[in-house]
Amino acid sequence: MTHDQAEDQRHLARAVALSREHMHEGAGGPFGAVIVRDGKVLAEGWNRVTSTNDPTAHAEVTAIRRACEAVGDFALHGATLYTSCEPCPMCLASAYWARVSRIVYANTRQDAAEIGFDDSLIYDEIPKDPTERLIPMDHLPSLEARAVFEAWANKPDKVSY
Repeated sequence: MTHDQAEDQRHLARAVALSREHMHEGAGGPFGAVIVRDGKVLAEGWNRVTSTNDPTAHAEVTAIRRACEAVGDFALHGATLYTSCEPCPMCLASAYWARVSRIVYANTRQDAAEIGFDDSLIYDEIPKDPTERLIPMDHLPSLEARAVFEAWANKPDKVSY
């Protein structure tokens, strides 16, 4: 086993340990995550959905929030996200938005579906036209909303992300 593989195993094992520990404590589902950059752990996270009544408090999102706060930046270039399970669509999107450079995971989305965490509906809904989704979506154009976008496009001191 190479050094990198040993590091991957170590950090992934920590993510799995977090999933078990916080599941038993009643924080939420069996998911844990660790974010590492340059050999340093930036943050850890675990599922907190049921303990915080926050459907977005997945392990990966929690870890991303904590890591970004720790480094004082919304981007995590060069970081690896270690997670006990393949990220759901929301967590995967969050990793992209945070510019995580790599993801290492243990359980698959099929494994998660077998224990009641099935994201297939969301994966199926995303590519659909908004008018064909299960949640009704009505496009209501607004001149004021368009004006705000135009103001952003012309804002000289904007922080692009």
